[in-house]
Amino acid sequence: MTSPRESVVSSYSGKVSWSHDAPAGLVVFLVALPLCLGIALASGAPLFSGVISGIIGGLIVSMLSASSVSVSGPAAGLAVIVATAIQSLGSFPAFLLAVLVAGVAQVGFGFLRAGRIANYVPNAVIKGMLAAIGVVIILKQIPHALGRDTSYEGDFDFFRSADGASTTLSDVADAVVSANGEAILISVVSLAILLAWESPWIKSRKSLAMVPGALIVVAVGILLNELFRTISPDFFLRAEDGHLVTLPAGGPTDLLAQLSGPDWSRWTDRRIYSTGLTLAIVASIESLLSLEASDKLDPQRRISNPDRELMAQGVGNIAAGLIGGLPVTAVIVRSSANVYAGARSRWSAFIHGVLLLVCVVAIPSLLNRIPLASLAAVLLMVGYKLTKPALYRDSWKAGVDQFLPFIVTVIAIVFTDLLIGVLIGVVFGVIFVIRTNHHSAFTLVHQESMYLLRFNKDASFVNKSELKAKLASLPTQSSLIVDGTRASFIDSDLYDVIADFQEGAPHKQIAIEFKQFHNKSQNYRKRRRTNGVV
Repeated sequence: MTSPRESVVSSYSGKVSWSHDAPAGLVVFLVALPLCLGIALASGAPLFSGVISGIIGGLIVSMLSASSVSVSGPAAGLAVIVATAIQSLGSFPAFLLAVLVAGVAQVGFGFLRAGRIANYVPNAVIKGMLAAIGVVIILKQIPHALGRDTSYEGDFDFFRSADGASTTLSDVADAVVSANGEAILISVVSLAILLAWESPWIKSRKSLAMVPGALIVVAVGILLNELFRTISPDFFLRAEDGHLVTLPAGGPTDLLAQLSGPDWSRWTDRRIYSTGLTLAIVASIESLLSLEASDKLDPQRRISNPDRELMAQGVGNIAAGLIGGLPVTAVIVRSSANVYAGARSRWSAFIHGVLLLVCVVAIPSLLNRIPLASLAAVLLMVGYKLTKPALYRDSWKAGVDQFLPFIVTVIAIVFTDLLIGVLIGVVFGVIFVIRTNHHSAFTLVHQESMYLLRFNKDASFVNKSELKAKLASLPTQSSLIVDGTRASFIDSDLYDVIADFQEGAPHKQIAIEFKQFHNKSQNYRKRRRTNGVV
């Protein structure tokens, strides 16, 4: 078996497909830039800290990551935790020390192979998570498409105020009432271009297909807004009204000035370590969920090593803590944009990191002319692809045991946030697994007074109530055969139930016979020692 350390080293392999990875990297860059800034703003951190994390996610994490299509950077799911931590620790440099601690902890998680926890999230929940993220993207981008840019890019929470008065749905309603004509025109034109770029006519022409539709959308958005400025100076989209990308435009000097290190004098403060551990756990869960989702989206269905991913994220967070970045995680919005833009390898994520670094340093003034309405159109297309009606139809056809965890996850994420929604979905999925096992582990058949209790498969403590019910249904003066032939493992709790019943059987005049039933509670250990062979 390949060790996590060997996996990290081997992750540098992988051929770049320039015709696919370069355009995908450009699309992800356009999506990531406002997200990096918006999440930094929501976190109460310097704006450049979000950009620094995006660059680290692209240049460092992508080269160490287990995934060929996942993209890392600052995550909206950590914004509240980050804002609270900065306030409680008293300074951003002190918080950076906690980020560094989180990175070290994540590397440790990787060596301990804690990434396997992702394997216990049901597929229906992962599909529900992807569909829900698509719904949230659409709901969150509609206001930006209509010219209402009051919420930060990357916001994923349903409730936007402590009293619950402001929500995602109320934002959409307010945006419809106060719609901006210029933003609507830019959004409609942008969506039309993106739809045209999906057509067979464009795809059949290599010279056009090589140009990302998102790049055309951004260029057209800038040109349209400049045209509005010329025709009617009072009615174009202004940066001061929050309608454009807002990046500090100081160039290389400003970027270097924003680099800051951790406050090493706080290394004895216990709060640094508790905050770091909290960040490590939450960031690891979000990264593992995003990794699972990215593997589902990957057209080549490559399976990523979650332990290596944790180590890669840990190295990224160590770097973020050292030079002034926000915590880094794998992020599904950027990853899905990467997949749908045609990425073939990890180099698309690396290219997005290069573009973030170069463009932020070299052309910040040009980036600051990009209308958020143009970027909203790009994200609306990504959201639709994540939550296509066919996904719901296929889940329904798969049966109620697949559809209910799927739809519960969708609803929970839309009306709470990513981590809480997935947790609710997992709990619901586990309930269905228990329910299925509860009703299929045993069969009890009889002919006159002869009863046969057959174990149909391995049985655990969750089957205890069903076993008790079946044994209690046996009449007096009967005979029972307990057949464990089909089970290779029987939980010791079930042996206790049988033993208790056996003690009371003489009082009901019930004779009991066993067939290949005993000593199967030890088989789990045997299977582990012999790779599944008992």
